[in-house]
Amino acid sequence: MMKKCMERPAVLLLLAGLLTLLSAVIFPVWVFAPERAEGSQALTVAGVSPEEALRLGERMYRDGILPSGESLQAVIKGDIAVDGKMFSCLSCHRRSGMGSYEGRVITMPINGPTLYNPLSPLGDLRRSTRERLPRFFRSGEKRSAYTDESLALAMRSGEDPGGRALHPVMPRYFLSDSDMEIMIFYLKNLSRVISPGVSDTTLYLATVITEDVSREDREAMLVPLRRTIESWGKSRQMELRAKKSPFTEERMLKGFRKMSLAVWYLKGKPESWRSQLEEYYRNGPVFALVGGITNGEWEPIHKFSEEHKIPSILPVTDLPVISDTDWYTLYFSKGLYQEGESAATYLNSAEDLPADISVVQVFRNNSRSLALSKAFQQTWEGFDRRPPENIMLAPDEVLPPDFWKRLTALHRNSIFLLWLGAEDLSAIESIAGVSDRPRAVLASASLLKQGLYSLPEAVRSFVYITYPYTLPQDEKRLQAAPEAWLRGNKIPVTDIRIQAKMYFISSLLTTPLTMMKSNYYRDYLLERIDMMEDQTYTIGVYPRLSFGPGQRYASKGCYIVQLGKGPQPELVPKSNWVIH
Repeated sequence: MMKKCMERPAVLLLLAGLLTLLSAVIFPVWVFAPERAEGSQALTVAGVSPEEALRLGERMYRDGILPSGESLQAVIKGDIAVDGKMFSCLSCHRRSGMGSYEGRVITMPINGPTLYNPLSPLGDLRRSTRERLPRFFRSGEKRSAYTDESLALAMRSGEDPGGRALHPVMPRYFLSDSDMEIMIFYLKNLSRVISPGVSDTTLYLATVITEDVSREDREAMLVPLRRTIESWGKSRQMELRAKKSPFTEERMLKGFRKMSLAVWYLKGKPESWRSQLEEYYRNGPVFALVGGITNGEWEPIHKFSEEHKIPSILPVTDLPVISDTDWYTLYFSKGLYQEGESAATYLNSAEDLPADISVVQVFRNNSRSLALSKAFQQTWEGFDRRPPENIMLAPDEVLPPDFWKRLTALHRNSIFLLWLGAEDLSAIESIAGVSDRPRAVLASASLLKQGLYSLPEAVRSFVYITYPYTLPQDEKRLQAAPEAWLRGNKIPVTDIRIQAKMYFISSLLTTPLTMMKSNYYRDYLLERIDMMEDQTYTIGVYPRLSFGPGQRYASKGCYIVQLGKGPQPELVPKSNWVIH
């Protein structure tokens, strides 16, 4: 229950690791009922309804705020006063209560089934494995099950049920009896019931495809994803791999589930998608959404996932929801928004750029151009820069032949951000020889697409391009692994970027789903992904995919490039990977 846990001696850390990884047993589904108030038919917890108690308990657990609205108070290391907002339970034990590890620091699970059962350092470890452990691990002392009374003592005084002191950096909380009753009720119900979409044999998943996606892109996403699901169920690959490990619990094997994938097609306008999603979900609840693809905004699916608390793992979209607080959707990147951020960051770092430089954005009134212009403006103004002048074109407006010359005459020596397609920039060569041409022009590779290679050579010296992928000269080498996987599964290479993303999902899910054992809680799946190591040059689409607690955009950067010379120009990086 602290943001930064202290390092522990190596032996204790190893023991703690074994406790986390090797100790759980299969728990029954418990129902913790609040007490019935005397003379009343209503069930209450500290005088409030169970639903309200869970809400208040969650706020204490996650935000460190008491039912009164005041901050939860505690001490660490005996006498150091801390604010519960800084040292909430969530900080180390995570949303699911299943604990975490960071470096050599292990935080134990505190969900109801774990707390209210004895905890053994050896758990259900196989006999053959026990015999290979050092002697002092074979006779590890079992922790007794908590009761309401001993759990209250642990939170207030830092003693476990056997009277042993908890680590001194575990906060000792000041809680009234009623607040403690609410907190205990919340912990009893935290990660108590397996999430929807899981049976005794099967983990049910879905992927979402919108009607605006071409058949080629749809198949590029769906075929590799289906192959991943089929392979998991047929080969029981993870079960076989787990059996080879000397540190595999029986519960890890018993927790194995085959996977089933439903395809949710969304038709019509985005305003109708939500009702279609609800209908699909009523007919067949799923544990998580995986992959998925749209040419439009992912927002309707994002909101559906957020409200139903369904993980949505790495959809293919250039228009994700940008949020610092939403939890349930993990994106490959911020998409087009990320390019606008990168343009602002790059320009702000230019040493020769005047503080009052005039910036002009030209963009169309559509979701893709607007995402870029919004991101640039928000980031640029965040650097205390003068707001850009915005020129918004209608979605189908045709630019007159002299548009660029007139714009240049009105805004001499400015910076132009042209969030437009290649067809709009076909006449930009007309300003190449103008004496007061723009100091620089920035455009988006995602909007230009293959048209970026057709930019006239006369403008290449002052046109810069945001490029959010691995550089083309490195792609072929770095995409060898996903291409080999596709060939091995007899899948033709069509759109390698989309297909490589699905290849990554197949490897991404392997470790989290295996290490979850039988703890199929949706929050826990996302937390296991958060704890994964960063992936560098894994699929060749992005230079790096980074993970961490609460991080919901795996690729966090962008190159700024220019076109080289000649009819088949290379992209020449003008910046390192601009990281946000």
